[in-house]
Amino acid sequence: MLTQIKGLHHVTSMAADAQVNSDFFTKTLGLRRVKKTVNFDAPEVYHLYYGDEVGTPGSVMTYFPFPHIAAGKAGVGEVGETYFAVPKGSLGYWRERLGKLGVQGLSETEAFGEKRLRFAGPDNDGFSLIEVDNDDRTGWLHDEIGAAEAIKGFHGASMRLKDSGATRELLGFMGYQKVDEKNEWSRYAIPGGNGADFIDIETLPGGQFAHQGAGSVHHIAFAVEDRAAQLEVRKALLDTGYQVTPVIDRDYFWAIYFRTPGGVLFEIATNEPGFDRDEDTAHLGQALKLPTRYEPHRAQIEDLLKPITD
Repeated sequence: MLTQIKGLHHVTSMAADAQVNSDFFTKTLGLRRVKKTVNFDAPEVYHLYYGDEVGTPGSVMTYFPFPHIAAGKAGVGEVGETYFAVPKGSLGYWRERLGKLGVQGLSETEAFGEKRLRFAGPDNDGFSLIEVDNDDRTGWLHDEIGAAEAIKGFHGASMRLKDSGATRELLGFMGYQKVDEKNEWSRYAIPGGNGADFIDIETLPGGQFAHQGAGSVHHIAFAVEDRAAQLEVRKALLDTGYQVTPVIDRDYFWAIYFRTPGGVLFEIATNEPGFDRDEDTAHLGQALKLPTRYEPHRAQIEDLLKPITD
């Protein structure tokens, strides 16, 4: 069993419109845009990162906004919902705020003993705000969102799978422990994690497979402290029979990827070097940052990208 994984690092999804996406996460949810860069494989497309003040691993929601992308179709074989942690007693505030701002899909539920407010993002993305007590992480304070309400970071995420057996075994190998089970749902937690500790699995044997598009999660990333820990995880996964990519430099972290038995793309990402490697903390997410190989083409890339207003 691996011990290097410390919870979620980031969740990366796809969107249809960069401006709409930025407004939703920064103005509606009150997260900070900590990086404005481009898709490393498609530099004509933004890669936008949102999180706490510095983009702490376990707080970062990221998006590829592809213009003209078709809407995703929900189903099995994908991440179903991303959970954000909010302070105890703040759901009433969020219900009122999101309702006034016209956010769709609002519903209050309780699962695994936790109160949650479910809602949809601009592309019908699935989210929940979950009240968490004794979470000492500090959220990004927005003009209208104080410390008593601010999103702390992730609480976890759920996956919808047709057959969950092999993925359950994988999570156990990655260091997750089953902590609860009810009907078609099972919950796994990482001991001593970073706060973004939970993975829930919904097993739907008769479910139709998802089709990725706007609103779909592209991949879910798990955090390790550094490159040495990442290499240990990569070797262990390879030895277990998983097809794992070489280490890829993503400028703000190093990444490896592999496809899980249930169809979800997993990433293992390092906590180093962080989002302040090329911007000071006060100005994170303001300037367009390009990977070194694309810098000579900055003028052409900027012509292709529609400006985002703050």
